[in-house]
Amino acid sequence: MRSAAVFVVVVAAATLYLYLLSIHLPPGPKHLPPVPEDDDNNPRPVQEYRLKFPSDLDELRELAELLKYYKREHYGYVLLLYCSAYIYKQSFAIPGSSFLNLLAGAIFGPWLGLLLACVLATSGSTLCFLLSSVFGKQYVVQLFPEKVALLQGKVEENRSSLFFFLLFLRFFPMTPNWFLNITCPVLGIPISIFFFSVLIGLIPYNFICVRTGCILSQITSMDDIFSWGTLAQLLAIAFAALVPGALIKHYGKAHLKVDSMESNGPSPAASKQEWKRR
Repeated sequence: MRSAAVFVVVVAAATLYLYLLSIHLPPGPKHLPPVPEDDDNNPRPVQEYRLKFPSDLDELRELAELLKYYKREHYGYVLLLYCSAYIYKQSFAIPGSSFLNLLAGAIFGPWLGLLLACVLATSGSTLCFLLSSVFGKQYVVQLFPEKVALLQGKVEENRSSLFFFLLFLRFFPMTPNWFLNITCPVLGIPISIFFFSVLIGLIPYNFICVRTGCILSQITSMDDIFSWGTLAQLLAIAFAALVPGALIKHYGKAHLKVDSMESNGPSPAASKQEWKRR
């Protein structure tokens, strides 16, 4: 009970920090809402942008533009806010890294965005590993006894190729990323192997999301989607996703024992949903 109470205090302190950081944003820009078609003569009230979680592509683009504005005037603050939100999400196994990766591409560009996504995903996952190691081992076993037992058996079967086994699981989400993060301490995975498997294993996924965020931030009409430049970028994204995955899958079939995990894993549609929730 003491460890649970300490964990609650840690979560509360991190949540309070992130909340205080988000409400102390510098004054935001002003914008004029669109004029209704049947009301051109009425004056348009000036409204202020507000920081909120987007529910569609338009709101995502609006949030990206808002943070771009803040980045020009308060670069350090935006960087701190983004890094804090990402690490908070990863540390406490909260879904949403795809959204944050899209924002990274839209705000910071393809290469800095990719670097941030990889470093923050790895750092946050490692903090989740440590939190689970200190506070959550017994709870993980109690809550997911069958899944932990299955994964434990596969880890023992692939102990000689443990790093590549973990890479395989990161490339192919038969087991959710958040579950791997909280379960690896229970399975006796060394933190060094865990760290580098996350850093390398999530590069294709992070690359896809970041590059997509860059493209979404530049698209203003349907014509932009079918331009040669956009199509070339989409092909590059597809190539970057397929080639590493194909190599890891080929290695896995030859050297790893993952058959029962595939038979007990999610369907292809469920795997796609898992990639969205990462």
